[in-house]
Amino acid sequence: MMTIHDWATGPYPARVRIALAEKGLADRVRFRSVDLYKGDHKRPEFLEKNYSGTLPVLELADGSFIAECTAITQYLDTLAGPPTLTGATPRDAGMIHMMNKRAELEVLDPISVYFHHATPGLGPDVELYQNPEWGLRQRDRALRGLRYFDGVLRRQPHVAGDAFSMADIALIGGMLFAGIVQLPIPEGCEALLEWHGRMRERPSYRGRVTMSG
Repeated sequence: MMTIHDWATGPYPARVRIALAEKGLADRVRFRSVDLYKGDHKRPEFLEKNYSGTLPVLELADGSFIAECTAITQYLDTLAGPPTLTGATPRDAGMIHMMNKRAELEVLDPISVYFHHATPGLGPDVELYQNPEWGLRQRDRALRGLRYFDGVLRRQPHVAGDAFSMADIALIGGMLFAGIVQLPIPEGCEALLEWHGRMRERPSYRGRVTMSG
């Protein structure tokens, strides 16, 4: 049995929960909640599991720990058959990893910085340093990123091409975070909104928070 250290409503943990559901692996994991608002992810006992103090973290039966959503998803993708989330061919894998990274760099991570620096974030007991100007600059970067992905999705049905993949999951995480911080989607992003509507209909999206803990 594998253990996922996560926070049920967090955008980053949601990425792994969606991957688990897509791969049909939800019954092979148990969830252990790490309270972000209490700063449990910054305590020494958690930092022994993940040096960066971030969620989620996958704990294997042999005591190994895998952090970072991309690495966890790559591992999960090897445990079961289709659908393949990380690419079945070298070209597909390259495109998926490229677009997954862009979704992180241009949308998800900037919104995270905005949340932690230009909003109350996780509260004064956790947010010991804030740089509001930097947070607002990253908010603007995320808005540019959303416009970029709208252009991508005008040309193809999914973030990395024709099929649902890890890259779609990363952008879903960004959309979830945008909702949390009430960041409005830029006007004219009809393709992005249409894509998001399709993603919301996937069972893995609808059940991402209700997986047993």
